[in-house]
Amino acid sequence: MGQTHRTECPRKIDVAAIQDMYKKFLTECPSGVLFLHEFKKFFGVEPTGEASEYAENMFRAFDKNGDNTIDFLEFVAALNLVFRGDLEHRLRWSFKVYDRDGNGHVDRNELRAIMESMYRVKKGSRSEKSEEMSVDEAVDRLLQAVDADGDGRINLKEFLHGAKEDPWVLNVLKLDMDPVSWVMEQRRRSAHF
Repeated sequence: MGQTHRTECPRKIDVAAIQDMYKKFLTECPSGVLFLHEFKKFFGVEPTGEASEYAENMFRAFDKNGDNTIDFLEFVAALNLVFRGDLEHRLRWSFKVYDRDGNGHVDRNELRAIMESMYRVKKGSRSEKSEEMSVDEAVDRLLQAVDADGDGRINLKEFLHGAKEDPWVLNVLKLDMDPVSWVMEQRRRSAHF
């Protein structure tokens, strides 16, 4: 009662990292747009493999106008949201990543595909109970907790409400909501090669 839901401050990316990404963007994309294969290359992700599917989902969520490219303005807007956005904005972005077909709902298959991809990419994360569960168990629990109308799919309103009301749900969704670590790790890996 009377308490506000407080969240940790989003991690900040330093100016030097943004400048490095800008230079790399201009070097690798002189046309001014990133295609999916260039996006993967930009972050040092192999064309196939465990990080590839996650990168494809991030690319789709960053592509605001749906033209299958990311221009620099979309890139900057996405990075700003990811690195500095408040909880609700990051949850909305997360929903876009989950909603693979863009129909405004996340069904069991979409949820399972994203969760499976994130489990592979984030297998070293400190998630407590979600790592003890199989992907299917986590999907079942998530649907049970979030699907308020019981139609087998999650709309944006249910997604936001569920994440804000249930700490376990928010913890599971943080696997996707916080790509800062993933972006920085991919940047570090690509710098080593």
